[in-house]
Amino acid sequence: MQTQLSPEYQARADGRAAEAILRKCVHCGFCTATCPTYQLLGDELDGPRGRIYLMKQVLEGAEPTRKTQLHLDRCLTCRNCESTCPSGVDYGHLIDIGRKIVDEKVPRPAGEKAVRWLLKEGLPSPLFGPAMKMGQLVRGLLPASLKNKVPAKQDTGRWPTQTHARKVLMLAGCVQTAMMPNINSATARVLDAAGIQTVIAPKAGCCGAVKFHLNDQDGGMAQMRANIDAWWPHVEAGVEAIVMNASGCGVTVKEYGHILQHDATYAAKAARISELTKDLSELLPALVPVLKPKLAKQPYAKKVIGFHPPCTLQHGQQLKGGVEQHLSAMGFTVMVAKNEAHLCCGSAGTYSVLNPTLSYQLRDRKLGHLSELRPDVITSANIGCITHLQSGTATPVRHWVELLDEALG
Repeated sequence: MQTQLSPEYQARADGRAAEAILRKCVHCGFCTATCPTYQLLGDELDGPRGRIYLMKQVLEGAEPTRKTQLHLDRCLTCRNCESTCPSGVDYGHLIDIGRKIVDEKVPRPAGEKAVRWLLKEGLPSPLFGPAMKMGQLVRGLLPASLKNKVPAKQDTGRWPTQTHARKVLMLAGCVQTAMMPNINSATARVLDAAGIQTVIAPKAGCCGAVKFHLNDQDGGMAQMRANIDAWWPHVEAGVEAIVMNASGCGVTVKEYGHILQHDATYAAKAARISELTKDLSELLPALVPVLKPKLAKQPYAKKVIGFHPPCTLQHGQQLKGGVEQHLSAMGFTVMVAKNEAHLCCGSAGTYSVLNPTLSYQLRDRKLGHLSELRPDVITSANIGCITHLQSGTATPVRHWVELLDEALG
C-alpha cells in the first residue's frame, strides 16, 4: 500500500527543499548569459536569477501575482543555467516547486486552465494515438499551427523477433509510438544487431513528465509509481538497463529516485530504477566495436548530418558529445552548430503549445545556426525537438538511431 504524504507535510518539504536550493545561489548572473528567454527578452525576471528572486519573495511570505506566474511560465526548464552555475544551484527542481506554490495561490484564466488540462490528460491518454491518426489523414487541410504538431505518417518498421540472453527495457513513450513509431523499432533493430533484446512492459506508460511539469505533480507521481510497478518484475529478473531513446523521458526517469524520495513504499525502488536508466547514447561506447563491422551500407557516409543535442540530454542528463563522437567513429559525418549549440530549440515538452511566440523564435534561431552547416539531414535525440524543428525546415529531421539503423541495412 503506497504512502500518501499530507498536503501540509508536502508543503513544508517543498519549502525546505526550495530554501536549501536558494541558499546556494550567490546571484552572480552567469546563468543569464545562457538563458534562452533572457536572450530573447532581456528582462531580468525572465532569467534564472530573476525567477529565483521571485520565488524567494513568495517563500518569504509575499503574495504572488499573475505577473509572477507568467515569468515562471516562460521558463523552458531547459536547465542550461545549471550547466553554467558555479554554485551548483539545482534550478530545475526549484522551478517545479516554485510553480506549484504559485499556482496554488494564483488562479489561471479559464481558457488557459482548459488548454493545460487537455495537454496533461490528452497526451498520455490511450486516445492520443487514434487522434493522431485522424490528424495525419487530414494533415493537408489543417491550419499551420496544428499541422506543425502533426508529423506525416511514418512506417513503423519491422520489430526484431530474435531472443537474446542480454535484455534491456525500453519505455515506448506516450506520444512517440503514435507520432514517430519508427524510432522505437529502429532502436530495437540496432540493439538486436548488437545481440541485445529490447523488451517493452505493456503497462508502462507516460514517464510522468507532462503532468508533473504542468503542476499536476500528484498525477505525475502516480504515473511514475505505475511504471515502477510495470518494470519491477523485469528488474528482479536481471534486466541490464532501462533504455530511453527520448531524452526528455530519460531525464525524468533518472529523477524518479529524487522525486519519490519521501515515499516509504517506493523510494528504494525508484532509486534503483533511476540507477538502471540509460539514455540510448550511453550504450554507444560498447556498441561501436560491435556494430561498426556490420555497417555494410552507409547511405549517410558522404552526407553531412547536423546534430541538435537536446537540452534534456546535455543539461538535464549532463551528457555532452557522446552522439557526435561515437557516430563519427562509425564513419558518419556529424556536425554540431558552431553557435549556440547549448541553447534550447524551443520545444521543451508542452512549451511550444503554451508559449508559441517564444518557442518559434527559438526554433528559427536554432535552425539558422544549423543551416550554416549545410546539412543533408538534421538529427536529434528527443521526439519533441525533432517534431518542432521539422515544422520550420524542409531538411529532413530524424532521430540519430534511425540513421544508424539504415546504415546497418
